[in-house]
Amino acid sequence: MFKSLRTLFRQLVSDPHSNEAIDTPALHLAMASLLCEVASADHEHDPREEKAKNQLLIKLLEIDEATSKQLLDQAQQQAEASVSLYDFTNKLRSLEQPERYQLIEAMWEVAYADGVVDPQEEAVIRQVSDLIYLDHSAFIKAKISAQNAAH
Repeated sequence: MFKSLRTLFRQLVSDPHSNEAIDTPALHLAMASLLCEVASADHEHDPREEKAKNQLLIKLLEIDEATSKQLLDQAQQQAEASVSLYDFTNKLRSLEQPERYQLIEAMWEVAYADGVVDPQEEAVIRQVSDLIYLDHSAFIKAKISAQNAAH
């Protein structure tokens, strides 16, 4: 699922001819922060959502569990200090549609982790989807995919 996203990151980081400098740590932090935003949108701390965020980051970024937890700690602080989702999404607009889809699908998976999607969680995901210019049909497809995976 996340293979193409990892491939894109590798290409962006290793392409010396790229005109656009990609700050990979900032991309990673932005993704982790968005997962934190979804998990905290319902104002409830649920261990299942925490576990889902950790597992998704490990897969998404190909990092170990300790690195994932450290990134999530930093991301949680960043999310709490942020005044807008734009703080994170503006870093992710360079992603292609498939990578955008994978991020939104991961956000849905976090939302479904506790068995209930709160309207605030859905609102956060919808807003992020709009801010990173994901097609609405892909937004719905990601929701259905995550919902099927949760059952």
